Amino acid sequence: MATIPSLPSRDDVARIARSTSDITGQLLDTAGNLTRIAVNTLDPRDGSGAEALRVLRETTAELAEASASPQAQEAFYRMVDTLTRLGTSGAPLAGHPVGEPARALLTALGDSLLPLLDAVEPAVEEAAEALGELVDASSPLLPAVAGVAAGTLLVLAPVIRAAAEVLRDSSPELRRGADALTSALAPLLPLQAALAERAAVAGAGAVRAAVPPLADLTEVAAAGLRAGRPLLVAGEEAVVSGLEQLQPLLVASAGWAGRAVRAAAVRVSAVVSPAAGPAAVVTAQFPASP
Repeated sequence: MATIPSLPSRDDVARIARSTSDITGQLLDTAGNLTRIAVNTLDPRDGSGAEALRVLRETTAELAEASASPQAQEAFYRMVDTLTRLGTSGAPLAGHPVGEPARALLTALGDSLLPLLDAVEPAVEEAAEALGELVDASSPLLPAVAGVAAGTLLVLAPVIRAAAEVLRDSSPELRRGADALTSALAPLLPLQAALAERAAVAGAGAVRAAVPPLADLTEVAAAGLRAGRPLLVAGEEAVVSGLEQLQPLLVASAGWAGRAVRAAAVRVSAVVSPAAGPAAVVTAQFPASP
């Protein structure tokens, strides 16, 4: 016969009531804050609220229509399938003995990388800005690069497909070779581990002994660089001035080479297809050398 559970005491009932009252009060306060945010954001006094609602309605309608397209549905299916596979394959790793060292390694890497990321942030921002300017400047070349990439992929596709077929047909032989290689290398792993440990100890000793001389050499090199800085600046200025003086000559040489190549192309076209008639030659004006 089943036993009748004991009823909660008066203190338990009072504690549950107080907890429920606190949670309800917090939820009501949160709802009030959200209501105030909505009212402040969509204030209809100056007409901005109606406009914001209209934009939000149109945006959500476009998103709903886009999400119903076959491409979006296929992308969602792939995302869900990928997450499912990650969860299925990652769940055993969470309880694996290697999981705890992996988490400790990730934590150590995060603690070590944060100061490094803070230090390199200005340089990364400057490099990103310069890269954006480079992309904007090279935008006329992007169609040609895309065409070359597409042609290369079209050429490589049959090769890759043939390689995949060969590997698929040769999978038993490949598995047999992998098994033979594993059985041959397995006895060597303990010896390699011992040698690696000895090499690590010897290497640590060598590095420990070489660090002080390297520090002294770095200090001497830094002092020599500071002493020779004027010569370095003068050499850079000389190189820049030489390039500035050579620029008109390089432009004139490029113009002459272009005209010569164009004339040769016209002659070759006339020889290859003489029935096409005389070809029109378009010349470009280049600045003359001083």
